[in-house]
Amino acid sequence: MFSFCLSGANIGPPRKIQRKNYICGPMELTTEKTLYLTRHGETDPNKNFIIQGSGLDSPLNATGTQQARDFFLAYRHIHFDKIYTSHLIRTHQSVQSFLEMGIPHESMTDLREISWGEKDGTRIDPTEQRIYQAMLSDWRAGLLDRSFANGESPNQVMQRMKKAMEIIMSRKDEKTILMCIHGRALRILLSHLMKTQLSEMEQYLHSNLCLYVLEYDGQNWRIVLKNDTSHLP
Repeated sequence: MFSFCLSGANIGPPRKIQRKNYICGPMELTTEKTLYLTRHGETDPNKNFIIQGSGLDSPLNATGTQQARDFFLAYRHIHFDKIYTSHLIRTHQSVQSFLEMGIPHESMTDLREISWGEKDGTRIDPTEQRIYQAMLSDWRAGLLDRSFANGESPNQVMQRMKKAMEIIMSRKDEKTILMCIHGRALRILLSHLMKTQLSEMEQYLHSNLCLYVLEYDGQNWRIVLKNDTSHLP
């Protein structure tokens, strides 16, 4: 497995970050869990406009490796009780430096990216872009059981995301969690946690190694930081 080493002698103190995407003030109720939710760093399929679902197990490229380093430098001071990733290598590599600190880690296949079926590995040319946009239009119209051939629908992904979160929420001792997953999976998971319509999942913007921070008060989740990339150059 890919890894890179960061020694305390070389990385210096945690950098100060001016975050522009906080959307609410300090928590007034007791916070039972805090979730740092991120998308993996850049891969060559991301860079080259190739559809990358769960059918592609692509490693980080040089940019993604640097993004992972920058994310670690910004958040290594947080005491994470547990790290969750999918089984795909790009999520593991994105948090590798945290894992090297000895933080407990669990790889959950239910957190994997949506399967784009026959479209996985396809370059996004103008024709493929029109096909993709047509599928998004169907999903926005509430046709959430639709998928590409041999792929998954949003409803199918939602069911496994719920299953993963039931397990995570049952672990009361895990108060502060770092989770690294994938773009479409992130949108679907946020729709579940925020109790918004799955047909409106496009509202949850993301980019490689962006960060959402969510707090759970025992009844509801709320987003306190959204799609933040201030830790990246």
